[in-house]
Amino acid sequence: MSQELLKSFQEAYSNLELFPLMQEKEMAQFRVDYGDDLIADLIQLVEDSPNGDGKIIFTGHRGCGKSSLLAEFSRQIQEKYFVVLFSIADTIEMSAVNHVNILFAIALNLMYEAEARKVAIPKSTKEQIYGWFATRTRTEERNFQAEAELGFDLLSLLKTKLKADATVRDEIKQEFERKISDLVARINEIAALVKSATQKEILVIIDDLDKLDLGRVNDIYRDNIKALFQPNFQIIYTIPIAVLRETFISTIITTETNDQIVVMPVLKIFEKGKNRLPDSHPRIEAQNLLCEILQKRIASDLLEKSTAEKLVVQSGGVLRELIRIANECCRICLRLIRRKPGDKVVIDDSILEQAINKIRNDFSIRLGKADFEILQSTYENFMPDDPKQPEFLDLLHGLYVLEYRNDETWYDVHPILVETLRRRGLINNE
Repeated sequence: MSQELLKSFQEAYSNLELFPLMQEKEMAQFRVDYGDDLIADLIQLVEDSPNGDGKIIFTGHRGCGKSSLLAEFSRQIQEKYFVVLFSIADTIEMSAVNHVNILFAIALNLMYEAEARKVAIPKSTKEQIYGWFATRTRTEERNFQAEAELGFDLLSLLKTKLKADATVRDEIKQEFERKISDLVARINEIAALVKSATQKEILVIIDDLDKLDLGRVNDIYRDNIKALFQPNFQIIYTIPIAVLRETFISTIITTETNDQIVVMPVLKIFEKGKNRLPDSHPRIEAQNLLCEILQKRIASDLLEKSTAEKLVVQSGGVLRELIRIANECCRICLRLIRRKPGDKVVIDDSILEQAINKIRNDFSIRLGKADFEILQSTYENFMPDDPKQPEFLDLLHGLYVLEYRNDETWYDVHPILVETLRRRGLINNE
């Protein structure tokens, strides 16, 4: 029995690790119908772009399901467009991302996808482009020729060098920072070759830019948004939702995109203020959807139904938090099975409480006095005293505070942190 139980929890733990859902097989197995209206919004903006070169900003809380939704969107639209979806985190060291290497990454990933899909680009042109990439990434010419002759995946090598070699990134920045037009011209050349060969418009989607530190994101978009928008094909950029709370940058983004901003909201577990009422009940459609996500990943005999519903509430409606809590529950169960192999182990309220306490401690240890004051104000008023305060934006970026939308925008403290505020006497017992 213990070996079967261990295997079942190991399978659940493995299933929970598959987030976000990026591969078609994963989506078929685990995806639920969520965000279809947002996919329709994105399709409308792409297909109705007047000049075929529109730039779209896609934003939302970290972990709200943007990556999975973008993967599904790209799958739905790939018959009409040559779609290149890549994560900036897989291409460049996150602390080193700037507007120059974002553009260079677009060129590299566009060519990589063309090669992967065997797009018919003339050999002489392809070799000239490969030589250009090799020179900019300090790949010796003789090695380039030998590797090309041997069928070596040169572009994979170049992607590795761009991510791992700080010297390469610095030299690319130095070369193109003052002549962005040269880099953009190369990007447009590659795009034109792919478009001509495939007879499809180009659409590039850059994921995980929303995971950058706010300061770096501000620098990229405040000072260099025009450079990022120069390529003459459609691009979807992701940004942190906190960026849109800063008036100056938000105005720039709105102007440059012609207000083509799509926001993926957090799923509302409760209507505004309802979770403060005694005997409150979650919104049934939200609860059912998040429970369905758990059911697809955790066998029903491993997770008590009432515990699953409580787990949903503690997630605050953030998909990654739902997965994170469930993952921690599975880890606790796996340890218990190994320590007490004869016992029947299931994710019940006691297991959930242990997982929540662990995550709450991880959250709370990073908070200072000013943070707790902001959290208290946000909890009491569904809005901080100053929503543009840098400390509030950091809390929003880090999921300490969650933003909800319906006919108005309002905020609440992450459910796991509410108990911390209560224990510190910052809010009343309910």
